[in-house]
Amino acid sequence: MDRYLKVLKLFWGSALEAELEYRLNFLVAALSSLGSLGGSLFSLFLFYRTGYQFQDWSWEEALIVLGIFTWLQGFAATFLVPNLNKIVTQVQEGTLDFVLLKPISSQFWLSTRTLSPWGIPDFLFGLGVIVYAGSRLGVGVERYLFGLLPLVCGAITLYSLWFMLGATSIWFVKIYNVTEVLRGLLEAGRYPIAAYPAAYRIFFTFIVPVAFLTTVPAQTLLQRSGGFWLLGTMAFSVLLFLASRLFWRFALRFYTSASS
Repeated sequence: MDRYLKVLKLFWGSALEAELEYRLNFLVAALSSLGSLGGSLFSLFLFYRTGYQFQDWSWEEALIVLGIFTWLQGFAATFLVPNLNKIVTQVQEGTLDFVLLKPISSQFWLSTRTLSPWGIPDFLFGLGVIVYAGSRLGVGVERYLFGLLPLVCGAITLYSLWFMLGATSIWFVKIYNVTEVLRGLLEAGRYPIAAYPAAYRIFFTFIVPVAFLTTVPAQTLLQRSGGFWLLGTMAFSVLLFLASRLFWRFALRFYTSASS
């Protein structure tokens, strides 16, 4: 474990040094994130401006879901996009060979090799929305801490889905369109799952687990979710993470390397 922590420190230290050479990018990323959040708030406002509300979800409660979605966007932009999208390039150029020869887990290397600080604005804006809406609802510190567990599970779930899609590049070299489809489906997490018809709720819960990413963490924070959903979220994230590891090992059986 100490060895992996040291490697992680070297990875992220060098990545930050390289990225911070272009500091103006942070301002551009912040403006882009602010614009995206403004668009999301406006679309949510269109539902609530006439007094309508999603089933049993007030304006402030829906804001917490949107804040969690924005936070997860920041997580994806910071850790997932700069790493997992490069799996395709590694396979195409044959540089995956060198990764597999390294004396550490290839999944760890591919998942943590770099990071992008340009996702930090989404982290901060999402957290700001959650705290603002929580203050309006009288949410205490202990409830924020309790809601942190399903939020971390949601991040693990998102990572596992993204990594398994990246691993399919061993068979289907160009998978950029597939990842865009996944990102499009995950956009449904901007709103509480109750906003969708029954058939869509089943789809976004058991097929594409959007509900576990945003709605369940929000319900836990608001003390509206029973222990069943919390345990289900934890179990689902752990099983999906283990599935990603097994799937990667399975995929490597079909990798013929650049020299084959």
